[in-house]
Amino acid sequence: MSDMGFIKEFWSFLKVRKKFWLTPIILTVLLIGSLLMLAKGSAVSPFIYTFF
Repeated sequence: MSDMGFIKEFWSFLKVRKKFWLTPIILTVLLIGSLLMLAKGSAVSPFIYTFF
């Protein structure tokens, strides 16, 4: 199954089960995870460390 298939299935789960309150939690986790991956070994890491 592709990533887009997972996203579509997850979105339909949120719509059917009325779990829209999970959306900000998932977006926050994805944002922090992407910041950590970006800060691991790139030239952007000194700028990211200033946020924390």
